[in-house]
Amino acid sequence: MAGQMDFTGKVVLVTGVSRVGQIGHAVAAGFGKAGARLVICDISAVNVAARAKEFTEQGFECRAAAGDLTEPDVAQWAVDEALQTYGQLDVVANVAGGLAGVGPMVESETEVFDREIAINVKTTYLVSRAAARVMVKQHRGAIVNFASIAAFHGRADMAAYSAAKAGVAALTRSLALELRDQGVRVNAVAPGTARTPENLATMGAAAVRWVDIGDIVNAVLFLASDLSAGITAHVLPVSHGEA
Repeated sequence: MAGQMDFTGKVVLVTGVSRVGQIGHAVAAGFGKAGARLVICDISAVNVAARAKEFTEQGFECRAAAGDLTEPDVAQWAVDEALQTYGQLDVVANVAGGLAGVGPMVESETEVFDREIAINVKTTYLVSRAAARVMVKQHRGAIVNFASIAAFHGRADMAAYSAAKAGVAALTRSLALELRDQGVRVNAVAPGTARTPENLATMGAAAVRWVDIGDIVNAVLFLASDLSAGITAHVLPVSHGEA
């Protein structure tokens, strides 16, 4: 599907772009191949610089912005980098987040819950807020967030993660309604278990219906593209029907 969607001239900010083979890396590469000019973000300056070098060598226009997106000033700075470098911001893909811990809630530390909310909900909130201020002035833009099928049906031993991803889904719907009359669309993807090197290493022996990263990338690009111009406030499962 990526080949059917042209982002030439568009400026796309992708968060959570770190290691090769992970979802953020694949999403940024998908936009780059579709012609987008990129700003990529991650907390690791080394990793995000390496990804920017990789993308530049592939012929993509790319700017790196490293920092902790749970900090409001860093989220704002990432958006400012897009404006200062390219003069506009058309798409945000909030991939940053993840699973901070697995285990029974009754045995968990409060810090695990705080971490899940911070890396999933807070980063999405802060980056979306900074981006929305720009997109409203432009009267155009698309934000694509990352929820999870765990947002729809809780997972045993993943209470904090499920709660955080449900928060992302709710944030997506609320912000979409807030911005729909101002030319800005907000949607989310809700992947199942992605076939990443990290997941395969830790869950390879489990009975899992794997979701290919390419399918997730296609869903993100679709929701960011003009092909989905009539779609907002939607959370799209990418899970082969798994709940």
